[in-house]
Amino acid sequence: MNSVFFKEFLMLSDFKTLLCIGLLVVLFVVMNRLQKKKVNFSKRMIVGTVLGLVLGLVIQAISGFSDNPMDITFVAETTKWYSLIGNGFIDLIRMLVIPLVMVSIVHVIINMKEGANIGQLTKNSIIVTMTMVVIAVIVGLGVGMLFNVGSGMAIAGGSAEIKEVNNVVDTLRGLLPANPVKAMVDVNIIALVIFSVFFGMGAKRMSKKYYDTVKPFFDLTNALHKIIMSVAMTIIKYMPYAVIALLANTIAQRGLTSILEVGIFIVALYVAVAIMFVIQLIALAIFGVNPIIYIKKALPVMILAFTSRSSVGCLPLTIETLTEKLGVNDGTASFVAGFGTTAGMQGCAGVFPALLLIFVANVNGMPIDVTFIAMSIIVVALGSLGIAGIPGTATMAASVALSGVGLASSFPVVSPVLAIDPIVDMGRTLLNVTGSMVNAIVVDRTLGQMNMEHFKDMKAGVTKSGMMEE
Repeated sequence: MNSVFFKEFLMLSDFKTLLCIGLLVVLFVVMNRLQKKKVNFSKRMIVGTVLGLVLGLVIQAISGFSDNPMDITFVAETTKWYSLIGNGFIDLIRMLVIPLVMVSIVHVIINMKEGANIGQLTKNSIIVTMTMVVIAVIVGLGVGMLFNVGSGMAIAGGSAEIKEVNNVVDTLRGLLPANPVKAMVDVNIIALVIFSVFFGMGAKRMSKKYYDTVKPFFDLTNALHKIIMSVAMTIIKYMPYAVIALLANTIAQRGLTSILEVGIFIVALYVAVAIMFVIQLIALAIFGVNPIIYIKKALPVMILAFTSRSSVGCLPLTIETLTEKLGVNDGTASFVAGFGTTAGMQGCAGVFPALLLIFVANVNGMPIDVTFIAMSIIVVALGSLGIAGIPGTATMAASVALSGVGLASSFPVVSPVLAIDPIVDMGRTLLNVTGSMVNAIVVDRTLGQMNMEHFKDMKAGVTKSGMMEE
């Protein structure tokens, strides 16, 4: 099995690779039996998370808890095959993002009642989103100082390279849909939202004068919306299987030594995530929304966010959960959740870069005074605009933050943190997605559109989407 055919083409050159693939198949069989026994979706997601964690640790144990597990043939081969399931699932979800966002927003606008205010929706969304980002930055800075992250670490060069950083004006212009097709290719969600809003408003306006001419477009949009939601639910049904492979890969690919080197940073980040999550729940309570009900209904989205590490990949499920389970208005859910995948991410573009600034400042022995804190809040909050919600945004978020406060030359210092990025990215993405959902709920409450009876109904969304019961 040492031939090129087995090693480079099939990637099945080691008996341990076959063993690990066999273990994954066995776990899939277990998951399938749970599904047939009508175990609800949320419980299967939790089981999938536990199984993925155990499977990842088993692979680490077989590798002898190597410091560089990806240098071991069977680990590299196993994780490649696992990625077919895990990352393949995310690819299927992401293929729906563009049509779902565009069709959903146009669908909502053309079906809006007379007097609906899109301007108010936009204003409230921006205010709520940016307010929560500023709070996330303050939490990140506070926790970073509390844990004194980076203190005592030696300055060392690294291979990390700083990314090109655009100024605020260019960043804001980049969000405009100068080329809608390019926006689709780049997954520029805000540009697509803006384009869809104008397109929907144009269709709505023309329906008053030329209803017979525009009616076929209305019918087509309504039909497309139903079809896309049906396709989304068909794919989401297999999420518990993907979670096993996604989490197993994350654990298997990282050696324990690389994790322990920046252990304090990892702990600090998850503490900050927990604090920010509690703040989100407090915000819900302030606006009259029961946090317990919210957690129970949003749990599947949280698990997908944690294991997939892709805010964009979670978007279809995020919107479906907001509308079908939580009683949020279709327009608010599509607009705010779509906006939140590119701007105002509380994890990747809020807590993380703030924590990283404290880390770099401590490594360099810089004083952390009021000026540094104020500058960090402004830079990170503005830098949260335009950070795409896909795995690997850490480098861009770090570049924007460090450049903004004049620490661009210290970028190699963050190499140890970027080396364990998948570990911290799980928590960051979880916070991104819960932040989008909470923002959407708060905005909908300020607009007086949220259906609270639907929210309180624990069976809402179960039969229709099949997410909790097949």
